[in-house]
Amino acid sequence: MSTIFTKIAKGEIPSYKVAENEEYYAFLDIAPMAKGHTLVIPKNVEDDYIFNLDEKTYMGLCAFARKVAQAVKAAVPCQRVGVAVLGMEVPHTHIHLVPLQTEGDMDFRKKKLELSQEEFAEIATSIYNEYVKIQ
Repeated sequence: MSTIFTKIAKGEIPSYKVAENEEYYAFLDIAPMAKGHTLVIPKNVEDDYIFNLDEKTYMGLCAFARKVAQAVKAAVPCQRVGVAVLGMEVPHTHIHLVPLQTEGDMDFRKKKLELSQEEFAEIATSIYNEYVKIQ
């Protein structure tokens, strides 16, 4: 059975896409810790543990996430982009990219932001445009 993230990457469930290539997909987290909180996934591998990925998929995911993080930093005012891989909430490997002003901004226990569809769309477009520039 496909994971929710596979369905998102296939376009079966809508998302706020910020980047995509043949193997990887990046989209905004709908329960973000900060504006620009992005999830990066492999499209064709549904394993829930990043260290179970074969080396090619793992290295490709990290390289893709790096470019997405650069786009996030260019689009969203922040000191840096934090990275986390938890994999507990959805059984599909995913990397969290979170714009940070302080280390405390990356506390998964804190209350999530509530953004309008317009805000999500604007942020996604900004990150996407920056991603296209670095290609």
